[in-house]
Amino acid sequence: MNPHQRPAAATPLDAAHPPLRVLHGEPSYINLLDALGAWQLVREAAGALGRPAAASFKHVSPAGAATAGPIDAVMAETYGVDGAALSGVASAYVRARDTDPKSSYGDFVAVSEPVDEALAQLLRRVVCDGIVAPGYAPGTMATLSAKKGGGFLVLEADPAFRPPAEQVREEYGYRFVAPRDDIELGPAHLADPVCGTLPGPARDDLLLGLITVRYTQSNSVAYVRDGMTLGVGAGQQSRVDCVRLAGAKAGTWWLRRHPAVRAVPVEATARVQDRVGERIRYLDGDLPGVAPLAAAERGDWLARLDGVSLASDGALPFRDNVDHARRHGVRYIAEPGGAARSGDVVAACREHGMTLCHTGVRLFRH
Repeated sequence: MNPHQRPAAATPLDAAHPPLRVLHGEPSYINLLDALGAWQLVREAAGALGRPAAASFKHVSPAGAATAGPIDAVMAETYGVDGAALSGVASAYVRARDTDPKSSYGDFVAVSEPVDEALAQLLRRVVCDGIVAPGYAPGTMATLSAKKGGGFLVLEADPAFRPPAEQVREEYGYRFVAPRDDIELGPAHLADPVCGTLPGPARDDLLLGLITVRYTQSNSVAYVRDGMTLGVGAGQQSRVDCVRLAGAKAGTWWLRRHPAVRAVPVEATARVQDRVGERIRYLDGDLPGVAPLAAAERGDWLARLDGVSLASDGALPFRDNVDHARRHGVRYIAEPGGAARSGDVVAACREHGMTLCHTGVRLFRH
């Protein structure tokens, strides 16, 4: 995990049937943790939603997750791709990385389908540490293994692998043993909204959000729209702080679509991260010689974001979570329910005309 913690080892419990195979490179402690969490997320999302899925992981939590889908003009320009010609698995990764491209710098990639040439060429142009996938099309290994001066990590996941029924962890003289969190998340957890109605696309977004927070360090929430996360909040001690953090990321994602932001001059030869960085600096008011976006114009644009879903790994304890989520376009919420003030949360959702689903399932991850 740190350079001074040597030697270190990671050994599969069943050497004859490991969950991952190293095809190229030398994984670190964190690489493997990211790969294992990210692979479980995309495998579960693809199975639940019936579409290729991708995740961009950093420090054991997803910066973004998405299923295959449309590539808008901002994503196409940022990543230099033709959205109409892009493969499903490549589009899923573009959408996952575009959630929070600042955080995805140096990410670990996971995809639910074999890597094709379109995805390999995209990865060649972005800064990332490695990838885990269930297979690699001919020629893609040569492209990927050349990244990072030959240091890019390529892992192959075994889709047939099933983990042990118990999880064991040792920490400071204690051994923790617990049943694996293997409950199958599906439409049944969203079948009976407490208030409002839930259209099919929003149900799928909430399901993707629930699967995303399941593999995110708690407390966690995910804002989702059209099959892709817009903001993921992880590891906050206060849930409303988590809602605010993820909401701010969703706001940045939306502001990057503002005409003034898209018009910020960027050299044609600029790398992907430089394109992202210049526009975010502009939004932060930190671009020398360029007048920032006016507050009124900024507020007017943010008010147009709508139709967003919010999934929470734990119960929303107070209505302030709902009030803040609504400011970021949230119309649909999924959370376990059962908090002492759940009545206040339900009342807030009714007041804002929002749909609320109580899943009855807590998804903490520590």
